[in-house]
Amino acid sequence: MLEKFEKTGAEALEALKKVTNAEQLEEYRIKWLGRKGEITQMLSRIGKLAAEQRREGGQLANKIKKDVTAAFEKLREELGKRETKTEPLIDVTLPGEPVRMGRSHIITQTLSELLEIFGRMGFNIAYGPEAEDEWHNFIALNIPPEHPARDPIDNFYIDDSTLLRSQTSTIQIRVMEKTPPPIRVVAPGRVYRPDTVDATHMFMFHQLEALVVDEDVTMVDLKTTINQFIHAFYGPDMKWRFRPSFFPFTEPSCEVDLLWVDKNGNEEWMEVAGCGMVDPNVFDAVGIDSEKYTGWAWGFGIERLAMLKYGIGDIRLFYENDLRFLEQF
Repeated sequence: MLEKFEKTGAEALEALKKVTNAEQLEEYRIKWLGRKGEITQMLSRIGKLAAEQRREGGQLANKIKKDVTAAFEKLREELGKRETKTEPLIDVTLPGEPVRMGRSHIITQTLSELLEIFGRMGFNIAYGPEAEDEWHNFIALNIPPEHPARDPIDNFYIDDSTLLRSQTSTIQIRVMEKTPPPIRVVAPGRVYRPDTVDATHMFMFHQLEALVVDEDVTMVDLKTTINQFIHAFYGPDMKWRFRPSFFPFTEPSCEVDLLWVDKNGNEEWMEVAGCGMVDPNVFDAVGIDSEKYTGWAWGFGIERLAMLKYGIGDIRLFYENDLRFLEQF
């Protein structure tokens, strides 16, 4: 065994003579001095020697490691000096290379613009957790257990009572639980639904919901706010419409459609939001007097608003990280 130690040391020193650059030196270090290298393995074999040989074997192995390490460090210093001498000079009088500046993602840009518009209209901003309990995601929103929206197939459940929120209406519930009217707030954030991915659907997307609660709030206030927002975001020529619908947490309820015009001039109505007057059952669930207060709520998809504004035909482009697309905005 001691002869094998001496042979390993000799081979290591001989191999070091063939190293001529930094890349080869690193390969040498890994092979001989690394955690699984030949020298390290040699040291691990000391315990397998007979008791009377261990002292001598340990001294020999440590001497070999010391000699190889010293030779390795000396060569590394020499190669470092050699490479320093051959480095090209830098002409500091030449203009520097331009630095490519980053920019906000198109979704972030759109959200910032939306929040700025609603800020001018007097709305505060509220945030909430993305992992929610059933109370905030369903029960307080007047969605009963038998409602199809609560089907596990249509939600990302974490456990029996916790799921990734399917709407930012959960933030509205949290605000109403803690804040007495009057309330005027928007709630942005990511939401999750196991939708089949296509040009207009994703399993994760962004919503911005608006909530107003006060005395004598009517559907007229809702329609006026939507009209002002759409014209502020898209310009005065954007056409939109109300379409009757149903949501458990609003009554009456409507869908908001915007007129989509593709590059060929074809027109099509695209749904971007759901809205309506807050159902009294929701007020009762959060402790707000439904006889005294009324309110409206509105929730829309940020991706769809951006698609309509910038003529983007496929929602998947937002998340493919293709710089050819992202650098246009």
